[in-house]
Amino acid sequence: MTTHLAVRAAVAATELVKVYGSGETGVYALDDVTVAFAHAEFTAIMGPSGSGKSTLMHCLAGLDSPTSGRAFIGDAEISGMSDKELTLIRRRRVGFVFQSFNLLPALTAEQNIRLPLDLAGRKPDRALWDQVIGRLDLADRLGHRPGQLSGGQQQRVACARALITRPDVIFADEPTGNLDSSSSAEVLDFLRSSVRELRQTVIMVTHDPVAASYADRVVFLADGRLSGELRQPTPRTILAALGQQNMREA
Repeated sequence: MTTHLAVRAAVAATELVKVYGSGETGVYALDDVTVAFAHAEFTAIMGPSGSGKSTLMHCLAGLDSPTSGRAFIGDAEISGMSDKELTLIRRRRVGFVFQSFNLLPALTAEQNIRLPLDLAGRKPDRALWDQVIGRLDLADRLGHRPGQLSGGQQQRVACARALITRPDVIFADEPTGNLDSSSSAEVLDFLRSSVRELRQTVIMVTHDPVAASYADRVVFLADGRLSGELRQPTPRTILAALGQQNMREA
């Protein structure tokens, strides 16, 4: 991938390598990964345990530093940034949705949603606030603390928090891993609608073919390398691709 392509993408990696350890004991979590993620597209990253999918997301989001190679968010190369610069990039341009929700238990739902805005010294966009709160059906839950909410409600709060700053990209790490099927569908519907209606970019790590089928594109990893991709995926085509991948590894 050229730097020009990396700049045009919402998020990109060029020849990304991540090694844990050193010398003969070093383990390649990522091995020369070059990939781009388009604006206003929902991409799922899949692969077996240890394939490097979470490491890739962490390097793309500035949560971890690559051993070599380059990572971009828009036109900003984050792979060479200081911790302070990365903190500002994550605060201003990135939203996160985690499997464990990561809400602050002492704050209400509204305070949790507003937290990234408060940290950045910004006021909410009222139209976006009303749209997100309405779409996630949270209006009557804003005064509740996380302990008073179901898992699905907590994850909807986390989705609202991720989107309320209108970030360049939302990274979702197994966002339905702790949810039942109904709550999972609600969260995935929202992520998909944020791409369609708000032109949001979403990159999601998942092991679930049903969750991945909500995406526009699925990128597969195996042993730290890209091993293929699917457009307009369905659970059946995803399972077939995973089966072929397993056969190649056998």
